[in-house]
Amino acid sequence: MTTTPNPREVSARSADGSRLHIEVYGSEGAPAIVLSHGWTCSTLFWAAQIDALSADHRVIVYDQRGHGRSPAVGRSGYTTDALADDLEAVLGATLAPGEKAILAGHSMGGMTLMAASARPAFREHAAAALLCSTGSSKLVAESRVVPMRPGRVRTRLTRLILGARAPLGPVTPVSKRILRYGTMGPGTAPDRVAACARIVHACPRAVRVAWSHVLGELDLDAGVGELRVPTAVVAGTADRLTPPVLARRLAETLPDCVGLTELAGMGHMTPVEAPEAVTAVLRGLADDHLRTERAADNATEESAV
Repeated sequence: MTTTPNPREVSARSADGSRLHIEVYGSEGAPAIVLSHGWTCSTLFWAAQIDALSADHRVIVYDQRGHGRSPAVGRSGYTTDALADDLEAVLGATLAPGEKAILAGHSMGGMTLMAASARPAFREHAAAALLCSTGSSKLVAESRVVPMRPGRVRTRLTRLILGARAPLGPVTPVSKRILRYGTMGPGTAPDRVAACARIVHACPRAVRVAWSHVLGELDLDAGVGELRVPTAVVAGTADRLTPPVLARRLAETLPDCVGLTELAGMGHMTPVEAPEAVTAVLRGLADDHLRTERAADNATEESAV
């Protein structure tokens, strides 16, 4: 993964008082892109996108509660409503009133967008969205982590694996092979596997397990219907955690899907495995839905003078 520039650090409080760690890269006033990471990850997951986009965009990343530098919370604080609360807090802390941004989420970060899609702050600030390697429901039933035919036995085994309480321990050659099998394509470069392993293994065990229960019972289908901004979908064809069938379902259901990109041979960690492709989608959304809006605002200001 790339080395990111130094950020401006911001702290926000969610609706229940939980503290959230936020990092802002790029110049004030530049078009804003907000990135929400997935289960067991952190702001480090977006290093390639930050490096590529912060020269001409304001890139805002934050640690989901319990991840990275955002503290863990009590057992009742791990819910999809909490994910939505946290995103609203981040938007309020980093964007001016009425300011539009591209909102993007990977895996649980995409679920965050779906959970927040009907919230006032989302409606106020979202110009367009990206759902990357994610799904809205039936995650455990559709997962292909266990190499068996679909059915109750596979679903039960998958639930046990994803919710396992065993510590991940240090990053080793064996743990990297396991991580690549479960979350990345077979041809992923070793340095990218190692980078993801360091991030995932840093997630506290209790936090990992708490969120696994939330994901195992996920049902955000209603939130998909509320995502009324132009929305792109990205998926890896070799994704075992959230297989392409979930992305295709999203693309068919979204009120305003502006494209489904299936990345051949890529697994679940698409922003790390195929950083150029994911960055290109983000840049395209910003060009299409932020720069046009800024130009319209400037024209309105000039006509008023």
